[in-house]
Amino acid sequence: MRTLLSRLIHSTPSISRLNTTAVSVSGRNFCTGSNKVDEPFKVEEAETVNVPPPPTEKLLVLGGNGFVGSHICREALERGLSVASLSRSGRSSLHDSWAGNVTWYKGNILSTDSLKEALNGVTAVISCVGSFGSNSYMYKINGTANINAIRAASDQGVKRFVYISSADYGVVNYLVQGYYQGKKAAETELLSKFPYGGVILRPGFIYGTRSVGNIKLPLGVIGSPLETILQVAKPLNQIPLIGPLLTPPVNVTAVAKVAVRAATDPVFPPGIIDVFGIQRYSQRKSN
Repeated sequence: MRTLLSRLIHSTPSISRLNTTAVSVSGRNFCTGSNKVDEPFKVEEAETVNVPPPPTEKLLVLGGNGFVGSHICREALERGLSVASLSRSGRSSLHDSWAGNVTWYKGNILSTDSLKEALNGVTAVISCVGSFGSNSYMYKINGTANINAIRAASDQGVKRFVYISSADYGVVNYLVQGYYQGKKAAETELLSKFPYGGVILRPGFIYGTRSVGNIKLPLGVIGSPLETILQVAKPLNQIPLIGPLLTPPVNVTAVAKVAVRAATDPVFPPGIIDVFGIQRYSQRKSN
């Protein structure tokens, strides 16, 4: 009997040996020994990834050295955008301080090479291109040139395109057919290429202080009171034939403000904005 008990004792694992057995759970060692403290869990430091900041929005203004275009450039700069302009004459003749912050490109909008250079890194385009002359010339500038720019911007991956068109004056359109036919062709192309990011502004007479050489023409003296009067007479705008002639003028500052907002605000509705819409949007606070 004594011999049997001795064998049983020696064949049973010792309690102390069981207490010191290590158990691995999910890669971490836990010690069952009551007289040992588990080591702190070691966490490897994650590798730092350098994420570049979001790109700055860059706006290209076609015809940025003109009356409307220069106001758009200034409005965009005040909103903190990077601004470039492409026109036949290049740098603006204005000596205002803001002009030094615009990248001025001299080129032809009918030239693919000129557009490709100016569109580099651009996220939005505003076109103020338009002109008067013979019907063929007006269609070429108002229509073909803008269509060329719209297609180039679309191919370049530009997100939004705003086109400064013109109000429909009814019977007057027939006196300058090339002008309005060109505008309509450009509008059609824009809605086709930019169905979700294309905005067409149709202002009437745009007033403000125009600079002609060293002479400043304060067109607001006539335009501002006329705008007020014709806003009140808005129902008359629906009268056939003469109604469109009563389209109210609009301040160039309002056009610039709405154009820049339409080019940069992703929730700005695409489509056509008439003069009353321009007045309405210019009074709203942009995000």
